[in-house]
Amino acid sequence: MTTTLAVHYTAARTLTTGPAETEPPGPGEVELAPAFVGICGTDLHIFHGDMDARVKAPAVIGHEMSGRVVRVGPGVEGFAPGDPVTVMPLRWDGTCPACLRGHSHVCQNLDFIGIDSPGAMQQRWTVPASTLDSPGAMQQRWTVPASTLVRLPESLPLDRAALVEPTAVAVHDVGRAGVREGERVVVVGGGPVGVLIALVAQAAGGEVRVVELSAHRRRLAEQLGLSTWDPAAADVATLVNDWTGDAGADVAFEVSGAEAGVQTAVDALAVRGRLCLVAIHPRPRQVNLHRFFWRELTLVGARLYDRGDFETAVRLVADGTIPADELISKVVPLADAPSAFEALEGGGDVMKVLVDCGNVSSSEGAA
Repeated sequence: MTTTLAVHYTAARTLTTGPAETEPPGPGEVELAPAFVGICGTDLHIFHGDMDARVKAPAVIGHEMSGRVVRVGPGVEGFAPGDPVTVMPLRWDGTCPACLRGHSHVCQNLDFIGIDSPGAMQQRWTVPASTLDSPGAMQQRWTVPASTLVRLPESLPLDRAALVEPTAVAVHDVGRAGVREGERVVVVGGGPVGVLIALVAQAAGGEVRVVELSAHRRRLAEQLGLSTWDPAAADVATLVNDWTGDAGADVAFEVSGAEAGVQTAVDALAVRGRLCLVAIHPRPRQVNLHRFFWRELTLVGARLYDRGDFETAVRLVADGTIPADELISKVVPLADAPSAFEALEGGGDVMKVLVDCGNVSSSEGAA
């Protein structure tokens, strides 16, 4: 058993750094040394206490990661110590109606590693103790099923590779919306996932506009070659009509998580336009269903990703289509992760924050 440093969610708005024990990898498992772990919107929801029904405190959190293999368990083939990898943090049962229809990434009993509680996992699965004791990536050692590993090219820096998971989200979203060459695309919300969706949609041939209130995020998006609109400065529906000759956009992505964002996305759409819902809305929203009827609009949900999305994301980050280094605002040592959550909560001029799991403060370290 190895004792290392980890970030623990203990209660709403409370994160601590402390020891975590990692068992040697069992059959079909791999022990990893996480290098970098990204902090995402879902992690902030956990921090706020909004996901306590799924996250059983104390819990090690984190799922956007890159790292290297340390040890492989019995029966694991194709991976060896030192291999650079990321993790597709999903485990499905393979027997529910969704899985049997080929939609295992939205398994009706899905275990999202790094979020779902060990207690819930134990009720639904036969899970090795090593996996239960270290559910998330924000630690110095992490044991996961080998089936979750996605290989990374040696040439890809591990800090940039930490953006593969959110890029896979964007790849899946753009695929669900069916963005085609020459289509007009509006992305409502210019945070990390919104910018990634815009970049992936642009790479697919879409002509993209990003709607974002934050001047900092608009500037960054424009530096990445994207066009932006400030919804506080002009009416978005008018801008869309001027842009499209009163036709409307072919596709809109709602990534803001705000009720006003839903309205903006719906109002932007052309006849038979597609609205892709990406953001997690914590409460019911009012939606203009008359416009759905009048324009024969389509609403599609987009949740998570599959292995093909991950492999595409690796390629897009590795070839520079996703300029990961320009999206990384800050890198903090593992022991400073709690304060990084507090800083992210305040917004400001920040896009993506990474936790460096190989770096701890001078006063803290592994036992």
